[in-house]
Amino acid sequence: MANKVQQTVSLLYGEENGKFHDKYIYTTGHYPSSVISGDFNNDNRLDLVVVNTNDDNITMFLNEGNDIFSKQFSYATGGSPSSIISKDFNNDNELDLVVTNNDDDNISVLLGNGDGTFQTQRTYNVGANPTSVTSDDFNNDRNLDLAVVNAEDNTMSILLGNGDGTFQQQNIYETGYYPTLVISGDFNNDNYVDLVVTAYRGITFSIFFGNGNGTFRNQLKYVIDSRAWSLTSGDFNNDNKLDIAVANTHENTVSILLNNGDETFQNGIKYATGSDPHYLLSGDLNNDNRLDLMVINVADSTFNVLLGNGDGYFRTQPTYATGTDPHCLTFGDFNNDNRIDIAVTSVGDNTLNVLLNNGYGHFQMQPMYTTGHYPVSVIFSDFNNDHKLDLAIANGDDNTISILLANQYGTFNNQSTYASGNYPHDVISNDFNNDTKLDVIVVNAFENTISVLLGNGDGTFQNQSTYETGNYPVSVVSGYFNNDFILDLAVINYQDHNVSILLGKGNGMFQNQTTYRTGTSPYSIVAADFNNDRKQDLAIANSDNNTVSILLGNGNGTFQSEIRYDTGRHPNFIISGDFNNDAKLDIVVANSKDNTISVLLGKGDGTFESQIKRNTATLPVSIISGDFNNDMKLDIAVTNLGSNDVSVFLNECK
Repeated sequence: MANKVQQTVSLLYGEENGKFHDKYIYTTGHYPSSVISGDFNNDNRLDLVVVNTNDDNITMFLNEGNDIFSKQFSYATGGSPSSIISKDFNNDNELDLVVTNNDDDNISVLLGNGDGTFQTQRTYNVGANPTSVTSDDFNNDRNLDLAVVNAEDNTMSILLGNGDGTFQQQNIYETGYYPTLVISGDFNNDNYVDLVVTAYRGITFSIFFGNGNGTFRNQLKYVIDSRAWSLTSGDFNNDNKLDIAVANTHENTVSILLNNGDETFQNGIKYATGSDPHYLLSGDLNNDNRLDLMVINVADSTFNVLLGNGDGYFRTQPTYATGTDPHCLTFGDFNNDNRIDIAVTSVGDNTLNVLLNNGYGHFQMQPMYTTGHYPVSVIFSDFNNDHKLDLAIANGDDNTISILLANQYGTFNNQSTYASGNYPHDVISNDFNNDTKLDVIVVNAFENTISVLLGNGDGTFQNQSTYETGNYPVSVVSGYFNNDFILDLAVINYQDHNVSILLGKGNGMFQNQTTYRTGTSPYSIVAADFNNDRKQDLAIANSDNNTVSILLGNGNGTFQSEIRYDTGRHPNFIISGDFNNDAKLDIVVANSKDNTISVLLGKGDGTFESQIKRNTATLPVSIISGDFNNDMKLDIAVTNLGSNDVSVFLNECK
């Protein structure tokens, strides 16, 4: 009988000090050889795409939030796909994919639809056995082009992009012997894109300096001491010149080659790694504004972290275990804590590992706890009044809630489970029956209900009571909508384009819903008093028609018809506050598709001025406000998933 091999992917989540914790494992296809991250369905969460070499396809894992991924769709590629990149190749602001197909000597281009799905592939011929692809604007026409290295015929293919997702026929350049990886960057500071290629069997890497018109000068070869499978670039000594780091597979080292600025590089500074280092990435793991390195070691199934000093030198950190035969890694902020996390594919046991970053350049493995199937939402509260934060988890696939009570030192007891409705999607906690004990409310997306579980004060809960909502409820907030000091609920119904109001009775029960129209696909909601009448109002970000809906409260649990205000494209997060110090509440919205925030200044009567837009970095996902410089004014910080950074807007109001 043949051995049955489990196919999985692991995620390791990062904290701000560069450490990582909590390895999560997900099933993939056969021989997962590469992985990338990106927000493929425009929900402001980083998703993952895994290349399954032996299945001739790719698999999409959509990020459901709360550190959970769901396996979604698979898409056909060519024969033996090996590497993958993601960018917007047709200029529609949606992420697309390019995959190299080793057996077919071509590449597949899959254009994204913006909802996590992709169009059928279109293929383009390249050289023999393409192993790696990169993309940049090689001819300065503002359209993305492709560079592909072909291992068996020792060439590099250049395919210029037309800007509509199609590409011109290849132009071919000779490389060193058996090229395995290509990266791009401006290595001589002439504002033209250059290319660097490893030649595994020739013990060299080559630089092709760009002419700015889509052509390149003949390669300049640099001899290294050992066979290099992978390399990366970055300004490791902060001199505004791109340096190179090379993984030396036969020597078990990483070499750092500092850029002299005259198209030459200094001899490499070497650092020990694990056995057979194959894959290399650079990024700021510990938030000190200095580039660090991550190295995957195939032979001993580990990875290393080297923290950069900012002067071209690095500090070696502990080694961390992966799955068997780790093959590829990517990184991103998978749990939206502004720390770089890591995802590693392992072909020996077909796994994907996710490591959460703790900070300081270390990855801390934490205990793993059993939940229900497909846990999609989690909250922290003290459910048993012992002054420790417990967990409540919504398990989408088995329609339950898991309660994990906290022990000392950050550990938890085994879960207790409670029945919910069909596909619990969101969970909140508050005291809904006024007995000073925390209760739980769950939104059931597939059943169009909410479940109310009243707490007993000892960490246990009573059986659920359910109440109808609209179609596909996605989120819930609580507030005092009829001024009776009893908590009420507002539930966003994504597919009905409305919000349900359920007034509380004070005993943990709720009246039947009353619905109010919103814009298209409401996504985020806040409750506040926008017209200073001491009655709570609602502001809702409508993701698909680029508006904010304002519903003024009448103070009796009813609301006036919406008033809409324009925002940027795909508003996904909304907050309120007094940003101009006029004692009137304003609104700020993050717009993910045009990389902006919209500021709507309130007039104090429930109306707002036209938006003021400010540019952010790529894919703004969430907003917080606070007085960051102690000048008694509210400032704004925006988390940008696409660029892995934070935009800070200091308040300059007089």
